[in-house]
Amino acid sequence: MRGISLSILLFVPALVAGTLALHAASMTKLNIVVKTQAGVPVERAAVIVRWKANKKHPRASFARNARTQFEVRTNQQGSVNVPAIPQGSILIQVNAKGYQTFGKIFDIDDEEKLIEITLNPPQQQYSAH
Repeated sequence: MRGISLSILLFVPALVAGTLALHAASMTKLNIVVKTQAGVPVERAAVIVRWKANKKHPRASFARNARTQFEVRTNQQGSVNVPAIPQGSILIQVNAKGYQTFGKIFDIDDEEKLIEITLNPPQQQYSAH
């Protein structure tokens, strides 16, 4: 009887540790750098990061309490660090005054990822009149 309870006591923590390791491996930390075409950092740009489920990374593959959306602003160096977000398809949108809005979906399978974004100047407006 003691052998069975001892094996249960050893098995349960190992199972929990394995589950936590699996959960941690399916998360990613993003470092996003926003610059102009001339390579100048864009400060105070609004950056929206939103996770989207896909076949490789379905919603059920991580804990329900994991954040899947962040809204942050870039610092003076034009960068922002996004805390852990689930891996998979991640939509990144950038809005900055005086530049075109940027939006793209990135497929991310790394534990850490650097994403460099170049903003374009606004296009000329055309009139149909």
